[in-house]
Amino acid sequence: MVQELTYETQLSSWIEDEKAALELVNVVGKLWFEKSVELLLFRSQMFDVSSSGLLSLHDYAQNFVGQAITVQVTLALAQAIHEIEISPSRIDMGRLGSEWLQEKDFYDNTKQFVVTKLEDFIGKDRLNLVPKDVVLYGFGRIGRLAARMLVGMAGKGEQLRLRAIVTRDHTAQDIHKRADLLRNDSIYGPFPGTVAVDVENRCLIINGQRVQMINASSPDQIDYTAFGIEDALIIDNTGVKRDREGLSKHLKSKGVSKVLLTAPGKGDIPNIVAGVNSYAYDENETIFSAASCTTNAIVPILSVINQQIGIERGHIETVHSYTNDQNLLDNYHPKSRRGRSAAQNLVITETGADKAVAKVIPELAGKLTGNAIRVPTPNGSLAVLNLQVARPITKKEVNEIIRNAALSGDLVEQIEYSLSEELVSSDIIGSPCAAVFDSPATIVSQDGKSIVLYIWYDNEYGYTRQTLKVAKNISGVLRLMYY
Repeated sequence: MVQELTYETQLSSWIEDEKAALELVNVVGKLWFEKSVELLLFRSQMFDVSSSGLLSLHDYAQNFVGQAITVQVTLALAQAIHEIEISPSRIDMGRLGSEWLQEKDFYDNTKQFVVTKLEDFIGKDRLNLVPKDVVLYGFGRIGRLAARMLVGMAGKGEQLRLRAIVTRDHTAQDIHKRADLLRNDSIYGPFPGTVAVDVENRCLIINGQRVQMINASSPDQIDYTAFGIEDALIIDNTGVKRDREGLSKHLKSKGVSKVLLTAPGKGDIPNIVAGVNSYAYDENETIFSAASCTTNAIVPILSVINQQIGIERGHIETVHSYTNDQNLLDNYHPKSRRGRSAAQNLVITETGADKAVAKVIPELAGKLTGNAIRVPTPNGSLAVLNLQVARPITKKEVNEIIRNAALSGDLVEQIEYSLSEELVSSDIIGSPCAAVFDSPATIVSQDGKSIVLYIWYDNEYGYTRQTLKVAKNISGVLRLMYY
């Protein structure tokens, strides 16, 4: 009888949570579409997430901060936010919920608390965003993920607006193939929306957003203004040209004002890692690089360790999923070992991540070495940081330093602090963070001067999210943030 009562009680409690989560889904959607207010829970997106998914996010939040941040708490705060006149913003409900639980005795209700905490966000005139037209130059792995994200984050269309995609395609069949590749992905699954093809006008209509498909063989031969596109940001995800001379060709096309490369830039091109050196460029700069996926994964962690402890020297070993650059079966390849079958072999190859780090954190120049091993998985990678540090430290202290960086500060969007002792590469597919810090795996030598850190990263999804953060920053469409 006792067992039956426990079962019924637990089930009844879960049903109440589900009902609250369903109501929260509705409020999150209203805030996004009506006010361009995006709610997150410790970096994780809440919009377009199922009720069960929201409950899962709350379970992680409670374990992460050790507080009862329940779905009911988040719902009450979200409803209070919806009742006030608020500017476009990104609000971490994890932080807000934690503060409410600590301070609620000082307030009469949640609305009074929210008005106090978000005082600087209240009023439409606090932030006037001018939308930025975006063109994807190339439509491969990163290009299609960027398209998914840009459409998903459009909201009221006040930030980045995907207006065109440039490929070498000529025929109607080519456009249909592109649409099919956008609709279905072997790693990320079906696109959560609709993709229609307007063959006559060479357009894709993605969740109601009309995106022009442009055929071109050179970046300097396009008149974007003919399609109503002005002052556009070109996101070049082909990687064909990485120097200033090659990328400057984009700027010769009508309707283009800035270029962002989704690969490490050569020469004097600013390599930007969102959250670390987001503003480390001249205000007149027009060409940028979002660095590499590995650089985005390791730089946030290296930055924190160097600031808090000090790095004397170290080695970066990347265990990286295979890429389209490798051969599926043994065949000729200009680079060593990459000609051998990617699906059958561990392949040692070079990485420029150690040198790229120095472009973002100049004080680490010459202190790091690096190499990479490509492995037979299609996505999900791991960086192993073997570091000699400036002062003795314990495993507990190292982990607490990273945990604090994931909880507050400039890197909360970049670092996810994992508590799981069962984490494997497939678990981080779709992670929005550049770096997933594996806290149980941390190793510290007996003298405390040598540490080994394990950093997981989705080398496609996490990197693309970082790229779009850079895109928003250089386009001047960043919303107010409460993190």
